[in-house]
Amino acid sequence: MPDEKREGGPPPSTLLVVDAVIEPSVESEWNEWYDRTHLPEILACPHFQSGARYISDAGGVRNYLTIYTLSSEEAVRTPEFAKARGWGRFKEKVRYSTRLYVRLESTHE
Repeated sequence: MPDEKREGGPPPSTLLVVDAVIEPSVESEWNEWYDRTHLPEILACPHFQSGARYISDAGGVRNYLTIYTLSSEEAVRTPEFAKARGWGRFKEKVRYSTRLYVRLESTHE
């Protein structure tokens, strides 16, 4: 669907996507920490507009995905984000990947 027809305005210009698998022995505690502490701390950083969490339980492994909408790529370069990012006490219990995506502008007229 072209951007012009999307309800609610144009899609965000920048996304930060975090994919994580957490060790089952700490999963419940990690989810509570993520929802109550980590997510609010990240969303308080400059240029972060929103964040949404998703889960996939395919193949017996739970993958957690968080998609953050950003107003600028600068979001990942601020001192506030540098301080808030990471897994805290769970760092040895999580496997993850993080990617920054920038929206392509259409070159088709």
